[in-house]
Amino acid sequence: MDPDVQAFFEGEPGGTAVAAAVVAAVDALGPHDVRVARSQVAFRRRRGFAYLWRPGQYVRSDVPAVLSIALPTERPSPRWKQVAHPSPAVWMHHLELRRPGGVDSEVRAWLREAYDSAG
Repeated sequence: MDPDVQAFFEGEPGGTAVAAAVVAAVDALGPHDVRVARSQVAFRRRRGFAYLWRPGQYVRSDVPAVLSIALPTERPSPRWKQVAHPSPAVWMHHLELRRPGGVDSEVRAWLREAYDSAG
């Protein structure tokens, strides 16, 4: 895993394991950029399509990682913690991930759609 991504989750072993699963799923999609900032890890093509962050940085939370996936339309699912519509072309879907196994075939399909839409 990218050392900067690993450093982002330093001190949060559950987050590091989840991040490794997300990175593996995104790496399988094809070429992309990874940008690690103070607040998040962004996965980008022409534009960002997925974002991984630590909710404990902002609020009291026992969730090690949240994966935010930018999709062109709303995808109803009980798995989403929250869905926001920040711009006409983007629906941001927030998924709490407590363990690496949460990055399953459904999440990989959402990531594929987001990746393809980010062109």
